[in-house]
Amino acid sequence: MSEYPGSAGSEIGPLLFARYAFPPNELGYCGPEAAAEKSLFASANARPEEIRPLARQFSAAWPYLELIAEANELSDPLDQRVVSAYWVGNELLGRVTLEAFANSTIVRFEQRFGRSVEDLTFPLLHGATLHHNFHVFAIYPWLGVLRNKHTEGPLQILEQCRIRWGRVMSISSDAIMVASQFLVFDGWRLSLGEERIEKVHLPPGSIEGRLGPGDRIEVGDWVTLHWGWLCERLENDSLLGLQSTTSSIMSAVNFHPERT
Repeated sequence: MSEYPGSAGSEIGPLLFARYAFPPNELGYCGPEAAAEKSLFASANARPEEIRPLARQFSAAWPYLELIAEANELSDPLDQRVVSAYWVGNELLGRVTLEAFANSTIVRFEQRFGRSVEDLTFPLLHGATLHHNFHVFAIYPWLGVLRNKHTEGPLQILEQCRIRWGRVMSISSDAIMVASQFLVFDGWRLSLGEERIEKVHLPPGSIEGRLGPGDRIEVGDWVTLHWGWLCERLENDSLLGLQSTTSSIMSAVNFHPERT
């Protein structure tokens, strides 16, 4: 496996992971529970070496990062490329074999969630990609709850928990307004509806729209969103990666031989 001690990927990766993991951790949904540890994710001065041990406490995300790293012969699950693959989507995902993905999914979730092998692997066999949005749509129970006619709450959870993209429409001293497509549900299938504009939070430590040195958010930028927080500015290839990955996962979970 390749080693990247001291590389930009090894320094940026943990901080990028924290930016995406902070919103659900703040809400108490995953990751470290101690107040002192949670505060590190909200600190602009957090160091990569402080984030690394905390990232392992995200019991859903960490095994996925390990699987992506192993498939790409990378020793560091928090390499920037691995972190970007999991949260956004890139070419690293294509190197995770169906067998490895399926085996990991079965081992982790068959007994824990009481799910059958067929149920767990069905989305994989129909094109789902290893990605955070796979976990949201295919592993969490909320889509099943939706299909049992409980719509409003679960749909909001799916919407906020998934990684989504939006375009920055305006920036002021106290707000960033972003337009994005929200999920809609027809009783069986999820799809993306018309754009809506929402107010979002900047990552902790951001100053005057800057996510980091030389990384300023401007009107017209495409960005990622997670639980109402802006996580990252997207270049065109990353935007296409997130859109493509999300589309493949939604198509897979929507598929049913009696409903196509």
